[in-house]
Amino acid sequence: MSFDYDLFVIGGGSGGVRAARISAGHGARVALAEEYRMGGTCVIRGCVPKKLMVFASTAPAAIEEARAYGWSADAGQFDWPGFRGKLDAELDRLEAIFRRGQENAGVKVFDQRATVSGPHEVTLADGTKITTKHILVAVGGRPFVPEFPGCDLVMTSNDIFKLDTLPERILIVGGGYIACEFACILNGLGVQVTQYNRSPLLRGFDGEARDLIVDQMQASGIEIHTHVVITEIEKTENCLKVTCGDGREDEFDAVLYATGRTPNTEGLGLEAAGVELGERGEVMVDQWSQTNVPSIFAVGDVTDRINLTPVAIREGHAFADTVFGANARPSDHELVASAVFTQPEFGTVGITEEEAEERGNAEVYVSSFRPMRSSFAGSDARVLMKLIVCRETRRVLGCHIVAPEAGELIQMVGIAVKMGATKEQFDATCAVHPTMGEELVTMRNPVRHY
Repeated sequence: MSFDYDLFVIGGGSGGVRAARISAGHGARVALAEEYRMGGTCVIRGCVPKKLMVFASTAPAAIEEARAYGWSADAGQFDWPGFRGKLDAELDRLEAIFRRGQENAGVKVFDQRATVSGPHEVTLADGTKITTKHILVAVGGRPFVPEFPGCDLVMTSNDIFKLDTLPERILIVGGGYIACEFACILNGLGVQVTQYNRSPLLRGFDGEARDLIVDQMQASGIEIHTHVVITEIEKTENCLKVTCGDGREDEFDAVLYATGRTPNTEGLGLEAAGVELGERGEVMVDQWSQTNVPSIFAVGDVTDRINLTPVAIREGHAFADTVFGANARPSDHELVASAVFTQPEFGTVGITEEEAEERGNAEVYVSSFRPMRSSFAGSDARVLMKLIVCRETRRVLGCHIVAPEAGELIQMVGIAVKMGATKEQFDATCAVHPTMGEELVTMRNPVRHY
């Protein structure tokens, strides 16, 4: 058959644009459709604006620390409209870079929604039908809000960057990393933050690390309540009245729901095309990111494998090399390091201590202490360094760091863990002194055995 394109990508986020650009570089005729803004969740309404807000929110603590070090300093009033204006300009700049990258690679970009109308056909919102040899679905996910009376009154992480003014009091519902990150951000910007969740926060992460983060969040002024379920939200003259299942009632100026994300496949036409979807609407794929329909592939959060931007990028690149680059390689999802930008930060790679206990044959090395910088300033903030080691092979199976700039630290540790470094190789590495990170190569005795 003759097709209009060799590849049609639905979704202009990180995974989609990487796949499109690399495929075009391999000589494929490529088109891409994006219904909102180029850059996707990460660039436009996720990682990038969030991290810039993290930087802004840490300024008051840095100024307080500066005074402890002898400086005369005052934070003054935070200018949210001024910050938001700069943020919008930066996102516009990044979006333009994403678009130029596609155009320079020869990718045809359609600024409208596309749906799958057959194994080799997509339909644009204006009714145009396009044939293609391969289809790549890279539409990501969207925030999930449960149904209950008043659910239409809440906002999600998509909305937080577009606020005209910051609320004085906000309730954040959820206990995952997005909820905890925004709790810390808004607290740092001077908002009175309360957080509700039906279970303990940061579930699924290493328990000891999680507990330290939650303790320090509370110490910073965030009010946390677990085992709480909202049953109704009512808008009054001046606020939002929140009612919970246990009879608790409270009032807030805004409510942010961060209760997870769901694959963005609704109305995309995949089921009619014969593509298998999972219980949450995720596109089911194999190690090559291929669906049960041979011409249709999917990468990124829409597959609900590991929902991280760098993973989506690598999946997209592997797809392009496999299908168009004569270099077949599956996506690698083993030992992926990640960071949670709470305050303090959390960096993690490999198994948790809870997983080590379940597996057995493991040693746990832990160092928790007040770092030099905080201690001198009179702060009670602590850091945590943890290594999980296989007793038999001596390989480091997991590393968990709670500390300032933990994301930067775990990126480097992730290399060693991915290479299969042993505890003795960590020990053989000379410490860099004085640093927090030197604890990773000076922990001699395990604190727990499994």
